[in-house]
Formats: sequence, structure tokens, C-alpha cells
Amino acid sequence: MGIINVAFGWGQKAKKKMMINKEKSMRSRTSIMCVIICAAMVLFCSDYSLADTWNTYNMPGALWTQVYGIDGSNLVGVYYDSSGYWRQGFLYDGVNWTTISKPGAGWTEVHGIEGSKLVGCYTESGNWHGFVCNGTNWTTLDMPGALWTQVYGIEGSKVVGVYYDSSGYWHQGFLYDGVNWTTISKPGATWTEVYGIEGDNLVGCYAESGNYHGFIYDGTTWTTLDMPGALWTKVYGIDGSNIVGVYYDSSGYWHQGFLYDGVNWTTISKPGAGWTEVHGIEGSNLVGCYTESGNWNGFVYTVPEPATLFLLTLGGLILRRKK
Repeated sequence: MGIINVAFGWGQKAKKKMMINKEKSMRSRTSIMCVIICAAMVLFCSDYSLADTWNTYNMPGALWTQVYGIDGSNLVGVYYDSSGYWRQGFLYDGVNWTTISKPGAGWTEVHGIEGSKLVGCYTESGNWHGFVCNGTNWTTLDMPGALWTQVYGIEGSKVVGVYYDSSGYWHQGFLYDGVNWTTISKPGATWTEVYGIEGDNLVGCYAESGNYHGFIYDGTTWTTLDMPGALWTKVYGIDGSNIVGVYYDSSGYWHQGFLYDGVNWTTISKPGAGWTEVHGIEGSNLVGCYTESGNWNGFVYTVPEPATLFLLTLGGLILRRKK
């Protein structure tokens, strides 16, 4: 009888252990299911309008401010006085606003930044000239034979932009590597404009049959980038696989910004604003300007990173399972 009781006790313990193991297994499967659901929500249901941050940046005393470039904590762009006509460039380092004005010039516009180098254009005797400035020295950059030159992007010793012929109307893009000037012209297009550069990739837009189309060009292959349903698309910036710019509806007037990650097109529109333009990108930070009450305001828009959210969610669930 004692042996039977012992056997019965062992049987009960074994049964209890099996139930505990079964319960743990169910909890494990539940945790895994949570991971799958969370991953699906993050990777497939996330929207860049969720958990985002909009910060407005306006040059003190200016009527309008437009942000064109970003490098770390530094922002560059253009501000307008109360006339909405006279304008100069600026550099904002997160604390101080500094006017960037070419000595002796009429207007100055700053379109790009890399480290201590600023690039843009200025007016003198009614003509536009490109420049690179390191904060002390100004170097004028004019495409040989061009009437106007405007510089929009920089990477290392290379700058890109647009030049105009003697008519001040017909224009093409260019790449200048510090020695050679190269015309960038989309085959079959009327005009080509280059706004950004990263490695071998140039981005911008071209005109064809009266409409603008965005593009990325790697020196060999031209790839057209058009926001689905848009009349016009203009690409202004690139960072890795992410491309930003502006698209226009069928009126050719109303326009909003966009972010294209190589797969998905996302409209970037400041809540409550009229128009939104995205001119630059660095990591998860997008910069540009928006209209509100008839005035332009600069901004930095920070988007959430789905991969980061996924890793945080996954890590939390794994730690919970280990307890």
C-alpha cells in the first residue's frame, strides 16, 4: 500500500509538472504571438504621422524663413524681410542665428551644408553666381559660358546645381568635382535640375512635355521618380535609400512634401498648414518650410524609425520571457 501511495504521489507530481510545462509553453507561444503582432503593427501599420515631431524654426525678425539643408545640429536656408522680397541666407547652430551675406552682393541664398562648408548662390549686377563658403572665405563657382549658376548640394569636393544660358531661361544641371564641370542633362528632356548628391547618386527633376518628373541618376542609369497620382514631382534631397521632395496635384499649384524609401511614398504635410515643402534629409530628420496665414515658416520634422521601434518591442518581450 505504501508503494502504491508513493507511486500515486509520483504520478501526481509528474502530472503537475506536465501541467506547469504546458502552461509555460502556452505563455511562450503567447509571447511569440505578441512579437509577431507587434512586428506587424510596426512594420506594416506604422504611419510617419504617428509619434512624429514638428519643430518650427524662424529667423528672429524675419517675415519668412525657409530651411534648405541640415548637417547635425546645423540648419541653413533663406530668410526674407518684411517686404517678402529682400532676402539673405542664414546658419542656425541650435543656439545662434547668423546671417550669411556675400559681401557686395544683393541677395544671398544658402542651399546646402557639409561640415564648415556652405553652398548656395548670390546676385551681383542682376546675375546669379554659385558659391562655396567656409565661414571666412568665399569662392565663386560659375559654370564656364553660363549666364547664371546656382549651387544646391555638396558632398566632399563635389557640388551640384543648375546653370542658365544667355537667355536666362534654358537651363541644365551640373556636377563640379573641383576641377571639371560636367553638364547633367536627362536625354530627351527640355530642362534638367540637380539638387542633391550622395556618392555617385544625383537627384533632381527634369521637364518633359511641360511636366516635371523627379529622378535619381547614378552616372549611368536614369530612374524616374514620380509620386503616384501627382502632376509634377521634384526631388530635392537624398540620404541612403530615402528621398525627399515636393509633389504637385493636377492644378500644378497645390503642393506637399514627400518621403520615398525605395518602396513606399509618404505625404509629408504639416498639420494645419497650407503647403509643405521638404528640401533636405539627414537620418530621421526632414527639413523644409510650410505656409501658414500666408507666411513661410522653416521646420525640422522628425519621423519615427520602424526598425528601432521593432527592436525595442522585441527586446522587451524577450526580457519578459526570461523572467
